[in-house]
Amino acid sequence: MMQKAKILLVDDRPENLLALEAILSALDQTLVRASSGEEALKALLTDDFAVILLDVQMPGMDGFETAAHIKRRERTRDIPIIFLTAINHGPHHTFRGYAAGAVDYISKPFDPWVLRAKVSVFVELYMKNCKLREQASLLRLQLEGGAHQGADEKEPAGLLAELSARLAAVEEQAEALSKQLDDDSADAAAVATAAHLERKLTGLRRALDALEPGTSGSATTLPSQS
Repeated sequence: MMQKAKILLVDDRPENLLALEAILSALDQTLVRASSGEEALKALLTDDFAVILLDVQMPGMDGFETAAHIKRRERTRDIPIIFLTAINHGPHHTFRGYAAGAVDYISKPFDPWVLRAKVSVFVELYMKNCKLREQASLLRLQLEGGAHQGADEKEPAGLLAELSARLAAVEEQAEALSKQLDDDSADAAAVATAAHLERKLTGLRRALDALEPGTSGSATTLPSQS
């Protein structure tokens, strides 16, 4: 059973964190609190997160500065950031949020259903990527094991068939997710992330096809999972 995704909630006001937890609890994922930018960066050192909800107005290190640190780190630069702000300073302020690396910028008070729907898209994309990485790791392990089994082709062939079936299941889920994003007119960032996932799946499918008996490419290099 796949572990729950972690969602990082960053706000210096406890009542705001409590409200976010109430809104997102229906997603049944792991909600992690951080009451400052520094605390958020510390949490990001050890855990992987599907999405970050980041308050803009915080004492000390504000949301923009926190986002800049997140985007500079290789481990965290690709985590989607949704900025939350209680003050609407106009287009310039919003542009600054997107320039800092946010995928969305929401002014309070916000519609709880809309926020939950936006977060759920990034959680689902994160889960798909996790499944893809698991399949790629399994494939590598099986190929490494097959290299030490000698000339017995019966077992490797069975493993390839099993991996192909598992990959097909992930491909089907990714296709359904892409259709859902199209139907819902989702954020451009979410659509781009889904397209990136599909490209990874295509590369992995080509690698598997090249390993089928009777085809060349036994030394095929698997696609990068970065």
